[in-house]
Amino acid sequence: MNQIVIGLAGHIDHGKTSVVKALTGINTDRLEEEIRRGMTIDIGFAFLTDRITLIDVPGHEKFVKNMMAGVSGVDAALLIIAADDGVMPQTREHFDILKLLGVRNGVIALNKIDLVDEEWLEMVEADIQEMVTGSFLEKAPVIRVSAENNIGFEKLRMSLIDMCSIISPKTDRGIFRLWVDRVFTIKGFGTVVTGTVSSGSLKTGEVLELLPGGKKVKIRGLQTHSKPVNEVTLGDRAAINLQGVEKDELNRGFQLSTPGFFKTTSRIGVGLSLLPTTMKEIRQNQRLRIHAGTQEVMARVSLIDQKIL
Repeated sequence: MNQIVIGLAGHIDHGKTSVVKALTGINTDRLEEEIRRGMTIDIGFAFLTDRITLIDVPGHEKFVKNMMAGVSGVDAALLIIAADDGVMPQTREHFDILKLLGVRNGVIALNKIDLVDEEWLEMVEADIQEMVTGSFLEKAPVIRVSAENNIGFEKLRMSLIDMCSIISPKTDRGIFRLWVDRVFTIKGFGTVVTGTVSSGSLKTGEVLELLPGGKKVKIRGLQTHSKPVNEVTLGDRAAINLQGVEKDELNRGFQLSTPGFFKTTSRIGVGLSLLPTTMKEIRQNQRLRIHAGTQEVMARVSLIDQKIL
C-alpha cells in the first residue's frame, strides 16, 4: 500500500510546527536558526503512522520557495489557522498554491482556541468557510485544537487517518523518479538525499542517473520512516545513500531516475493562467520564477496568442 504525504500550510506563527509536535512528538525545526528564531525556514518531516508522512513548511513569505519544495509531491493538505488571527495573507497564498498543485484532499486545524471565546471562534470559522467555498476544502472538517494545552489532537489525528483511507492510489509509470529535497552527509556512509518517490521502485545496489548532468550513481542503502529497507516504491518518503557522488555535486531540485529515460531541456510548453486574486499581469518576454518538483529556476515567458495576460 502506498505511503501518503500530507503537506502542512498556513501563515507564519499559526502553529504548524507545534501542531506536528503535538501529533507526532517530533520537532521538525532542526536548524539552529529555526530553533533560535522560533520560525520554520526549511522543510521538515515527521511520521504520523508507518504509512503517513507530515511535511512541515515555512509560513513566511520570504521562504515560499522552500514551501513549494515541500508541497510539490503531497497527496493531501493540513491547513493550520490560528484562532486569534484568523485567515491571514499567507493562509490565502498557501491555499492558492495547494489549489494550483491540484491537491484534492485536506483537513483544517483551527489552532490556539485557548486564546479566544466561542463567539470569536464561530466568526473565524465563518471566514474560513467563505474562503474555501468552491474549493477542494469546501467539505473538509475544521478541527479545533490547542497545541499549547494539547486539546483536540486525537480528533485531528483520526480525521487525518480517515482522510488518507479514501485517497486514490497513484498511477505508477514504472520508471523510477525522485525529486531531491534535501542533501547531507553522514559520517561513515557519505552522501544521502531525501525525497518522495513519484514513480517506480528502487532496490539497494541498483544504478540511477543523476539529473541534470547524467552522472551514474549506485544505491548504497535505503531508508523510509527512519528504518532501513531493501526497496522503496511509489509514494514512499525515501532517504537514499548514494555511492559515487559528493554532497557538493548536487542540491535540492536535482532528480534521480532510471537511466536513459529523461533529457534536460531549457524550453517547455505550458498552459498559463493567473489566479483571480492576483493584482499583477504577465507580459511578453517577462522573467518568471518557475517551480518544477523541488526545483526553482528563472525563465522568460513567450506568450503565443497575446502580448499581455
